[in-house]
Parts: sequence; structure tokens; C-alpha cells
Amino acid sequence: MYSFREYLPYYKRNLRVALPVMLTQLEASLVGFFDSIMVGHYATVDLAAVSFSNAIFFTVMVFAMGALMGITPLVGIQVGANANSVASHNPITSLFQNGMLFTVLLSALMLLLLGGCIPFLDRFGQDPSVVEVARPYYILIVISLVPFLFFSFFKQFLEGLGNTMVAMVITLVMNGLNILLNWVFIYGNWGVEPMGATGAGLGSLISRVGMPLCFWAVMAFHKEWKQYLRMAWERFSWQRIRELARIGFPIGGQTLLETFLFTASFVIIGWISKEALAAHQVANQIADMTFMLALGIGSATTIRVSHQLGEGNIYGMRMASNASVHLVLLMNTLGAALMIGLRNYIPMLFTEDAEVIAIASQLIVLAGLFQYADGLQAVAAAMLRGITDVKVPMVIAFVSYILIGLSVGVVCAFPLGMGASGIWIGFIFALAIAAICFHIRFRTALRRFSN
Repeated sequence: MYSFREYLPYYKRNLRVALPVMLTQLEASLVGFFDSIMVGHYATVDLAAVSFSNAIFFTVMVFAMGALMGITPLVGIQVGANANSVASHNPITSLFQNGMLFTVLLSALMLLLLGGCIPFLDRFGQDPSVVEVARPYYILIVISLVPFLFFSFFKQFLEGLGNTMVAMVITLVMNGLNILLNWVFIYGNWGVEPMGATGAGLGSLISRVGMPLCFWAVMAFHKEWKQYLRMAWERFSWQRIRELARIGFPIGGQTLLETFLFTASFVIIGWISKEALAAHQVANQIADMTFMLALGIGSATTIRVSHQLGEGNIYGMRMASNASVHLVLLMNTLGAALMIGLRNYIPMLFTEDAEVIAIASQLIVLAGLFQYADGLQAVAAAMLRGITDVKVPMVIAFVSYILIGLSVGVVCAFPLGMGASGIWIGFIFALAIAAICFHIRFRTALRRFSN
């Protein structure tokens, strides 16, 4: 056992990297939070439409974002190994250029998948009034995927270099713009006609276009980073593209499986009632905020573990990973206490519908209870990404999230008559099993590195 004094420098280093990422993730989550509040006060049907559209959109979007996460450990290992070669031959430069091409190809594939769903939105068993409102909102957020993926690529690349501040600042500015545009377009201010959910989609599109443009400008004016923007044909490499796909696609698959669990829940709960669906959106939005913080600690863990691996410092890998576990447990304990303590008041921020408030209050209690499992599985998955162990975790995710979690949720929701609460009980089972398996996998890998 190690003492607090031994862990203290690792807490500090992890937090130094994690805090900007946590704030970036929280800022991104807050946009969805304010979207839901603003749309919810416009109309319940619009809130349900946003919930339904995002359930489909984020399934594909999260896979693409996960696929781009592969760039971080690959760059991080090179940083840890002190790659100081000339810029034109630097493997980090090659990773950047081929990462850009990978993002182009990935964006085209995701547009095909999401665009193909547009004619079939009325086939998901949702209320026709919800589908009617959802269609224009969905089209706008699908278009916004391309600039957002380029932002995600820039973010993951710089995180691999160890810089997490730039993404935080850009996200803060652009999300502030998004909230302002929502106020204008949703409610019809400054002479604009009220647009409801469609206005929220338009605000998201405009702000997401600005995000990669800001990143490009920052890199172009940064002395050390502008070298990566100099493209050269000889640096394009299908081998690098395959390497990015080999690491990125299993990460994307793992995040897709977790997201599919939650996406399927939106569709299934939509079969119950639009009030249950709106309540689920409220509870999910709150849980998503704390998950974004855990994801921030996880991203920092990937960076720290990959840097230590590049240096060959196994002790440092163990200490950095343990420190992240301690931090996420502390943070999620606070989050759980706030959720459960404020369960009757939080839904009032989103809606005045008494039935939605009553259902959401119950779901928020369950969201508070699954905080520990959610945080631990997020950090453990990030540890495995740091050592580029990505294929087996994807299998673990399939078993825990889909075979167990979704099955338990459906059984509790319908045969046992627990409704939306039953789906959330399924979440608890899924995340707890994934957390245990991921941690066992990482500890086994550490022992293997030590031998």
C-alpha cells in the first residue's frame, strides 16, 4: 500500500491535466443541459423531439469520437519516448497529417449512416407529433457532425501532446455562443421567428463550425505546433491510417456499445409515454454532466499512462492510474449526494409538467446510485486506452452493456412493471460489471509489464 504523501504528486499531475479536460467536457454537457432547459420551457413535445433525435445522433457521433481517441495514446507514447527527430520525419507530424485524412474518411462514413436514417425517423415507434418536430432538428445536427469531428481530432491530438487548455477555452467560447444563439432562435428574439427545437439545431450547427476554425488558428500562430499544419504528400501513409483505425475503431466500438445501451433506452422508454421520455431526458442530462467530469479524468489518465508507458515507467503507470481512481470516487460521491438530495428540485429547471417532474425525480435517485460504477468504468477504460489495449475491452463492453444491462433493463421495465426506473436498474448492472472487468484487465496488464 502506498501512502497519501506518495500519491500527492500524482494527484497534482493528474489534476493539472484533468481539470481543463473536465471543464471542457462539462462545458459541452452544459450546452445540452441548457438546450434541454430552453427547449423544455418552449414545449414538452420539442423536448421529447430533441431527446429522440439526439438518441440516434449520439449513437453514431460517439462511435466517431471514440475512433478519434486512438490518436491520443499514439501521440502520447511518442511524447513519452522523446521523439525529437526533424519535423518532416517526426512520427508525431505523420500522425497529425494522417489523422486529418482519417477524420475526412470517418466524417464521410458517419454522414452516410446518419443521413440514411432521415427517411425512417417515423419507424422508431415514436409519437407522430414528436417525429414531425424532430426531423428538421435532426438534419441540422447531422450537418454539424463534420466540423465537430474535426474539432474532436484537434482536441485529441493536442491532448496527446499534453495540452488540454486550448480545447477548454475554445469550448467555453463556442458553447457560450451556442447558448446565445439558442436564446435567439428557440424563443424568437432580436426579430427572429420562434423556431423551438429547430432553433436549437441551428445554434449547434453555427457554433460547431467555429470550433475547428478556432483550433486551426491557434495552431497556426503557435511556434511549436504550426509545423504540424505543413502538409506533404510523402507523409500520407495508408499504414498510419490502418494504425489509427486499428486502435480507434475498437475504442469507437466500445463507446458505441455503451451509448447504444442509453440510446436504446430512449427508444424503449418512448414506447411508454412522451412524459416518461421527457423525464428520462432530464435524468440522463444530469447524469451526463457527472459522467463528463469522469470522462475528463479518464482522458487525463490516458495521457498520463501513455506518457509513462513511452518512458517505460511501470511504477508511474500504476501510481497515475490509482490516483485517477481515487479522484473519480471522490468526485462521484459528491455528485451522487447532490443528485439524491436535490431530486425533487432538479426537474423543475427543465419543465413545469407535473407528471414529467414526478417520473424524473425517481430516475435521478437511480442516476445518483450508479455514479460509482459509471466513474470507475470510465477511468478503467481510459487506462486500457493508454496502453492501447482496446480489442478485449470492446468484447467486455458488449457482454456487460448489451447482453446483461439491456436485458435486465427490459425485464425490469415491462414484465416486472417498473417502467422507466427498470431501464435505469439495467444501467447499474451494466456499468458495475464493466467496471470490475476493465479494472481486472488493467491490473493483469500491469503485472505483465512488470515481469
